[in-house]
Amino acid sequence: MKRFEFVEGDEIVIAPGRTVKRIRALVEMVALGVASGDLGGYIEKESQVYGNAWVYGSAQVSGSALVYGNGLICWFSNVGSEDGTLTIYNTKDNCIEVTRGCFQGTPEEFLAASAEKHDERIQHEYRLLIEVGISRVTAARAKEEE
Repeated sequence: MKRFEFVEGDEIVIAPGRTVKRIRALVEMVALGVASGDLGGYIEKESQVYGNAWVYGSAQVSGSALVYGNGLICWFSNVGSEDGTLTIYNTKDNCIEVTRGCFQGTPEEFLAASAEKHDERIQHEYRLLIEVGISRVTAARAKEEE
């Protein structure tokens, strides 16, 4: 049974040739607090969300990111110099990756790229958010493995 659909016309170009589209629930997902018709976040392709999972708010899932289980993704909106969304997630290979705008890579790679582009205040905020995101994803991963 299909759990969600793409919302026609509600999409964001995140990089040349890469677009994420908003999803809408087709069924109620009681455990997740999602009602049929609720709008979710943005994903690049349907295969990125499966099992007992949902993408909320303005979160963007793209590239090799997969959302499954509960809590293996964490995002923070209205951050950085462009008030974008920072997404920290567990990959299918059990690694942690970060996306922000057209950037996708490890937390270390993201912080190095941020150091080249942003002032100390923005860098500090990103370091704190990534620390929180890694903590949440790591805790959710451990819970999944129990």
